[in-house]
Amino acid sequence: MTKYMKIIAIITTLLMLFAFTASCGNKETTNLGTIEPGVLIMATSADFPPYEFWEGSEIVGIDAEIAAAIADKLGLKLQIDDMDFDSILAAVVAGRADIGMAGMTVTDERLESVYFSVSYATGVQVIIVKENSPITSVDDLFEEGAHFNIGVQISTTGDLYSTWDLEDEGLATIHRYRRGTDAVQALIAERVDCVIIDNEPAKAFVNANHGLKILETEFAVEDYAIAIRRGNSELKDAIDEALSALIADGSVQRIIDKYISAN
Repeated sequence: MTKYMKIIAIITTLLMLFAFTASCGNKETTNLGTIEPGVLIMATSADFPPYEFWEGSEIVGIDAEIAAAIADKLGLKLQIDDMDFDSILAAVVAGRADIGMAGMTVTDERLESVYFSVSYATGVQVIIVKENSPITSVDDLFEEGAHFNIGVQISTTGDLYSTWDLEDEGLATIHRYRRGTDAVQALIAERVDCVIIDNEPAKAFVNANHGLKILETEFAVEDYAIAIRRGNSELKDAIDEALSALIADGSVQRIIDKYISAN
């Protein structure tokens, strides 16, 4: 073999090795379904304490920490993008985000456009009223002849359930707001009679605003899960495996306990 043939052979071997390495790297990224190599992009609406909220310049909370733990198990860096709640599923479907987490409930309607992971938490929809409100229990909303103005955050399960159970039955008019805080401000200003929202942010809103209270009776109980684009089964399987492991070893419960007391 001549000197030139040896050089050509070495170059050919190096090129094949480079191609193989690149192929392996691309395959791993494709299997995980990441939009940006090495990054897990999470879409959320960071006005839903204690699941996600701004603390200074950082989004923190239950969902943020669980997503970070999942990303760590998958060898990825977590990126959280804040947006309106009703934009989250659209971002996942369009491929602008890998996952959606915002205290999101599994519903038949949502399953038409996304996959959902195994459930990691249970949420309760409650009713916020002013302290002198004539609404004293959830049953008052369903009384014959009742017609209340109800504030909700658009596209949340509070919106969906109140629309199906009350507005469609002629028992209420639903006023939809982009943020839960906007719905609560509408209640304070007496533009709505009550607000239906998840129990944990409801407690935060009531603690921050004098003269409001949460009714004792629940409006609905639901399971929270992670939204993933339909067709991206590799990412769903990877997230289910990582999340199930985090549930099994107690990591998820420790994160929840950090933000929500046992009481």
